[in-house]
Amino acid sequence: MAETAAPASPRVDRWMLPGALADAVDPAAGPGSRRTPRDWAVDITLFLVAVTVAVVELVTVVVPDAFGLPLWLRIVDLVLGGLLCLSLWWRRRFPVALGIAAAFVAAVSNTAFAALAILLFSVALHRGWVVAVPIAAAQALLAVPYMVTYFPASFGPPLLWILVILLGAALLVAAGLGVRARRQLVVALRLRADAERREHARELEESRRGERQRIAREMHDVLAHRISLLSVHAGALEYRTSMAEDGSAAPPTAAEVRSAVRVVRANAAQALEELREVLDLLRQPGAEGDRETARGGPQPSAERLPELVEEARRSGQQVRAEIGPGVTELRPQLQRTVYRIVQEGLTNARKHAPGAAVDVLVRGGPDGEVLVEVANGVPIGVTTSEIPGAGTGLTGLAERVALHGGELTRDVCNGRFRLRVRIPCVP
Repeated sequence: MAETAAPASPRVDRWMLPGALADAVDPAAGPGSRRTPRDWAVDITLFLVAVTVAVVELVTVVVPDAFGLPLWLRIVDLVLGGLLCLSLWWRRRFPVALGIAAAFVAAVSNTAFAALAILLFSVALHRGWVVAVPIAAAQALLAVPYMVTYFPASFGPPLLWILVILLGAALLVAAGLGVRARRQLVVALRLRADAERREHARELEESRRGERQRIAREMHDVLAHRISLLSVHAGALEYRTSMAEDGSAAPPTAAEVRSAVRVVRANAAQALEELREVLDLLRQPGAEGDRETARGGPQPSAERLPELVEEARRSGQQVRAEIGPGVTELRPQLQRTVYRIVQEGLTNARKHAPGAAVDVLVRGGPDGEVLVEVANGVPIGVTTSEIPGAGTGLTGLAERVALHGGELTRDVCNGRFRLRVRIPCVP
């Protein structure tokens, strides 16, 4: 049975991904609230950048009092700038709260410039444009009083710098949204790949289940018929021997024993040959259609139905058969199913109604409907078959017939058990 292994999940270098993305693509690795090595590297770098910019602003603007700020405002500038730099360590957990705080801090602090830009980027990255755009607009509006009151005229009109601030905020928001979109795309692709992998695994399991059922049908169809023939011939020999031991019949001659043993051996050899054909069939790679022809020999077809009927007659069954000529023109798969139906009907009659006459009717052709009937007399009273059965033969036949879109019925009519199958001939 050919199997295709499910595609393995691709290896993920979790340490190179941001925490939220690493958790999405590799949820089995642990909770995403922990920073990955990449997160630590980014956080340390951004903190150092923010502190560096704050120190530069402190040395070049605040301490020399380049804007003519009052002392209390310079102190507030330094304190708020330092606090905003420290808040960067929590920007992933509280992006909105820190973004709103940064909007107010930006109104009075020059040293918080870099931290403010990083927090605005983080809001866009983690919460999207619905939150980031209002916070960016608020930052620009809250900076207007400071720009009008304290910004030196030598630097140009305040309106120009307000527009620069708005443009810078827009660029930061756009960059954050771009990174957010890329991460969402990666997560979506990962989820789609996981869904496809699960679907593939489900289809593979269904394929394996169907293959097991097919194997069961093949093994039953091949072995049940041959073993029932073996049981009939061996039972006849045992009965004749026991009658001779009781003195009620003459002992079998050497020729009779040799003939019975020859039949048993021939059927055993045929059973092994057909079993080998089935095993070769199951080992064949390729699609289901390619498995219809076994490497070890031809599969059953409608042309072998007379041989099957004659074999049943040699085992002692009374079989009357009517087989239409158009059956041999059917598709090979359908011919095989027709053969198995007749084979199962004869086997069941041999097991459950020994000695009863069996009528076999096969009609149809490639332009119409195929009709298969196997009928035998119902034994009077309770009988116990000495030939064991798995009880799955008719179930397997029903599955075979259903694959062709046909219908299988069984009933008792006028004291006879009838197995009746109708299959449409689909080209």
